[in-house]
Amino acid sequence: MNRREFLMTSVAAGAMVLAAPSVFAEDKLTILGSVPNLGFPFFVHMLNEIKAEAQAQGVNLTESDGQNSATKQTADIEAALVQKVNAIVISPLDVNALAPAIEEAVKAGVPVVTIDRRVDGVQGILAHVGADNVKGGEAEASAMVAAFPNGAKLFHLQGQPGAGPAIDRNKGVHNVLDPLKDKYQIIFEQTANFARAEALSVTEAGLAANGKPDAIICANDDMALGALEACAARNFTDVKIYGFDALPEALVAVRDGKLAGTVEQFPGQQSRTAVQIAVAYAKNKTEPKEKLVLLTPIVIGKDNLDKAERLSETK
Repeated sequence: MNRREFLMTSVAAGAMVLAAPSVFAEDKLTILGSVPNLGFPFFVHMLNEIKAEAQAQGVNLTESDGQNSATKQTADIEAALVQKVNAIVISPLDVNALAPAIEEAVKAGVPVVTIDRRVDGVQGILAHVGADNVKGGEAEASAMVAAFPNGAKLFHLQGQPGAGPAIDRNKGVHNVLDPLKDKYQIIFEQTANFARAEALSVTEAGLAANGKPDAIICANDDMALGALEACAARNFTDVKIYGFDALPEALVAVRDGKLAGTVEQFPGQQSRTAVQIAVAYAKNKTEPKEKLVLLTPIVIGKDNLDKAERLSETK
């Protein structure tokens, strides 16, 4: 049995679960919307926005949850190719591991738009829509610097190794802080893989080994909320903690003074723009005006909560 036959058999057996429409109308296009892991609220929101825009564009959507597995997300792409989808909108889990599957899609003539996370080394991707995560990391670090004009000691919780946003946000943070290292000392730096529970344990270890920092910079909100929990357990309520993603829970924490700030990267706008580009090409071969669409993130604090995309979801 060759690979394609295996994939078709697996789809029939339900080994690779794709939430696809039960019947594809012949006159209606179908796109794949794939995100790395629906265990993260950020990607739940992103997929919901992809779904809403697909409905607005009048196309069917096949939904894919990568379940934090490059193998699973790759299999979902290959299964979608067997189903002959008309376009793919994907936030790839890993910049390298998803390259072969995306290259296969491009070679099959299926337009691919990457969103939020890029993929490296593949020619022919229709477009990438995301935030400028380097600028986001720079904005996050700059907000911390502004809060501590006389210098600070800080922890830095990095994102998942191999993920484009983690790489770029880390670069942005270091772009700002490395030239100022005499005043702003990173006394503890470690990945917590974008996960709240892991950030809790990593921060606890950092506090035990290094004592209380002035600030903690985190590559996403889940890690910021985990770090907040670790600090609260030690009654370190004056540590300024910065997150990234502007999740509703983080916005509430900013409003209540528990988090110092969070970076808004406008994932809903990213998602809808990516679907619009993919559908326009699938319908009419309309090339995007720009192959690279990067939104500029901003830091959300108490003074500009009204700029947050998901403010209406807060309670």
